[in-house]
Amino acid sequence: MQNYALTWTTPDGTPRASAVAYDKASAGHRKTDLEAAGCISVEIVPVKPGQLPDVQA
Repeated sequence: MQNYALTWTTPDGTPRASAVAYDKASAGHRKTDLEAAGCISVEIVPVKPGQLPDVQA
């Protein structure tokens, strides 16, 4: 099973990365929630089990 994480930038300009991995459908829902909250540069990133993305500064 492929896991996905998210990276985004908050409305105040702080780069963030998810602390959990999602399945594809859940990652899509989370992306929608983040965009609705005003976050920008929201990206779904494929990750391996146990791996999470680095925060992009």
